[in-house]
Amino acid sequence: MSNEPVTFWDHLDALRSVFIRIAVVTLVFGVLAFCFKEPLFAVVLGPQDGDFITYQLFSRLEVWFATMIGSDMTGIETASDFHVQLINTELAQQFIIHMKVAIYAGLIVASPYVIYQIFKFVSPALYENERKYAVHLVCGSYVMFMLGVLFSYFIIFPFTFRFLGTYKVADFVENTITLESYISTLVALTLVLGVIFEMPVMSWILAKMRLLKHSYMTRYRKHVIVGILILAAIITPTSDAFTLMLVSIPMWMLYELSILIVKVTNKA
Repeated sequence: MSNEPVTFWDHLDALRSVFIRIAVVTLVFGVLAFCFKEPLFAVVLGPQDGDFITYQLFSRLEVWFATMIGSDMTGIETASDFHVQLINTELAQQFIIHMKVAIYAGLIVASPYVIYQIFKFVSPALYENERKYAVHLVCGSYVMFMLGVLFSYFIIFPFTFRFLGTYKVADFVENTITLESYISTLVALTLVLGVIFEMPVMSWILAKMRLLKHSYMTRYRKHVIVGILILAAIITPTSDAFTLMLVSIPMWMLYELSILIVKVTNKA
């Protein structure tokens, strides 16, 4: 076994190999996703139709609540009545969107392998205790980001799309929503919620660096709650308080979890 020091160019060559493996695996999953167009877009375009699981669930809850209080169900719109027709306005746009969505799907499926390869490259430079913290950090970040993605897909985006897709300033102004607008909004909200769900992880990092204390977070809890309500109102511009609470309560719970994590970390 050679004891020769590893040069900068050796590290660069190893990093290039990591990127090549990541690109190949992502491309393979992307090609597979591209080939399975119908199931892929059945998932991506699910929230445009009233049969989507979130609409059905909350429609049943609405019916149950109306029955419990003895309210008249006449005139209440059911989930099955909802449908927004998407259109395409450019010649090659559908094919381009198909490729983009396939790449996104391939990257999501390959993300555990991507994280593993990056960690495998970085870990030799870490001490044993640093490696342990790095594992917790990487796993925690990945889990929280994916929870944010799922929360966006099943809760945030459906209610946002349902409100904005059917909102009219006047009865004679019809909505014609493009496929590009739908996909870009879905991707943007998914990324935003994925980042927001990293709040506990970022709080842990700042607490480890002695830059954040739980007393500070507790002192400004009321300000943060107001900020969460404003952010929730921006993300889901619906007119009902129920949807606002549906979005803001999980974000508030994330903040409370962050306070607990920082408190435990400060004492460690």
